[in-house]
Amino acid sequence: MRPTIHDVARVAGVSLSTVDRVLNGRHSVRAATRDRVETAMRSLGYVRNAAAANLSRRRILRFLFLLPGGANSFMRNLEAEVLTYSRLLVADGVEVEVRTLPPFDAAALDDALAAIEPGTCDGVALVAVDSPGVRAAVRRLRDRNLPVVTLISDLTPELRAHFVGINNVRAGRTAGRLLGRFCGGTTGRIAVMAGSMVLQDHAERDRGFREVLRANFPALTPMDPIEAFDDAAIAERTLTALLEQTADVVGIYSIGAGNRGLVSALDRRGGRPPVVVHELTENSRGWLLAGKIDAVIRQDPAREARSALRTLVALSNGKAFHKDENRVGIEIFLQDNLP
Repeated sequence: MRPTIHDVARVAGVSLSTVDRVLNGRHSVRAATRDRVETAMRSLGYVRNAAAANLSRRRILRFLFLLPGGANSFMRNLEAEVLTYSRLLVADGVEVEVRTLPPFDAAALDDALAAIEPGTCDGVALVAVDSPGVRAAVRRLRDRNLPVVTLISDLTPELRAHFVGINNVRAGRTAGRLLGRFCGGTTGRIAVMAGSMVLQDHAERDRGFREVLRANFPALTPMDPIEAFDDAAIAERTLTALLEQTADVVGIYSIGAGNRGLVSALDRRGGRPPVVVHELTENSRGWLLAGKIDAVIRQDPAREARSALRTLVALSNGKAFHKDENRVGIEIFLQDNLP
């Protein structure tokens, strides 16, 4: 038997009218409540009645998501969440294509954006690489009135219609505060490992991190970022070399992915400094429980996928959307509060 809105309301613990408001994109629903309803729909496999939805549908909306490929666990989780949520929107006339590109490759992203023919899609979501070519390609789409939503890593606000992601400066500041506390007055250097500084989110995290150390923990000196390009082998090799050459590393901040290499380098070295990483995955969960890292700063890929799709639907229909409902916050996980 197909699940009904009554089943969704029961599982989510809300009223039928609340489920109806979520299904119809009304803005009078709190973000946490909307998330509960959408999670219930996913878990039940609920799909709206296509015939009823078709009565109010005027056209098919086609959206393109351009995401980095590769082994980055967070990006693979984000891709899966986009595909999962898009299946709930099929009955409403929404089609979603997810295309993966080489990570950190501005030229590949530029080419993918330039190849979008007029009339072939109604909106684009992308993880931005900040380069002149990408900025020019996004500007051309904007001039064609095609909504562009940036995900995770942003561009300057005048180029895109909306950004879905966390405040990365605040995330970096949070990491600085955590490591400052963990180091407990120790004097020394903090190693910083990034994916690539051409990503605005990585650059902003690094900036916030340094701001907090400079203002509040002057005995701790952040080192220049190591660019590991989310590659565990590069991360292990470069961090091992850095630790061999630098005796006073008292903490490590990992801005991006490739953290299997970070942990391997520390396992080989022995004597572990405090470590803060981004993104809660099965690996980072295990490292927290084993005491190999100290804290994880997380952004929720499911919420980001839903927010991006809801935003594109609203923009394509010329409707206003409630930016606070689509806001994504950060979560901090220690060994003691893992979900």
